[in-house]
Amino acid sequence: MAATGDRTGKRPNSVWLTERPPLKRKAEQPAALDLDKIVGATVRLLDADGLSKFSMRRLAAELGVTAMSVYWYVDTKDDLLELAVDAVVGEMTLPDPSDSGADWRDQLRTLAVGYRDMLLGHPWAARLLGEFLNIGPHATAFAHATQRVMGRSGLAADRRSGALASLFHFVYGFSTIRATHEARCRAVGMSLDDYFEQVVAALTDRPEFAGLLEPSTRADHLRRGHSAVDMLNRDFAFALDLQIAGIEAMRDRP
Repeated sequence: MAATGDRTGKRPNSVWLTERPPLKRKAEQPAALDLDKIVGATVRLLDADGLSKFSMRRLAAELGVTAMSVYWYVDTKDDLLELAVDAVVGEMTLPDPSDSGADWRDQLRTLAVGYRDMLLGHPWAARLLGEFLNIGPHATAFAHATQRVMGRSGLAADRRSGALASLFHFVYGFSTIRATHEARCRAVGMSLDDYFEQVVAALTDRPEFAGLLEPSTRADHLRRGHSAVDMLNRDFAFALDLQIAGIEAMRDRP
């Protein structure tokens, strides 16, 4: 990481742009504590309670140490959150760059589905991905992987960044909305199926919404016994196919 400022002066806006001096363990520092354990505990707490309830004090209690022991490894709470979001980005499986025979469409689908699953598995990550620079090692590896795959699509170089933005902004929006619905359901002890059934029931007797309940709509999908998750996965897969088809269409357009 490159140093960009004095540690006692104005701070850079990313933990990845701050160079910390080597740690010199003090006698009172817990011997078993390290940055990886701190980041791992942070991810667990964020998964369990979300961003709003996360605090350095709760993290210290989870680790069985004092809050000052945590600050020995990170300067601020934001630094730790930035480390945590890069850690969950690292959970995604990246295509093998040496597999020159792989279909770029399949690899792009794998990246998109992995991104969706990461956002659904860690709903708090969506907000942080929008706040931080995302230039950690895992985020950078993911960006390089998407660029390599898009480079094999045949799309002109000056169009690739726009294509990637369109694709992954779609995934981000789709996944964030779904994760929000799922979180609201969990908060009231309701399943996603129950939520959609209530919506359908509320609209059934309202003539102005009759068009929403025609055959082949989501309401019909639920009536056929499919789960809401199945429906959302089907919609996602089709929307993803549309994105890839759009890339192919633009590749062949002058």
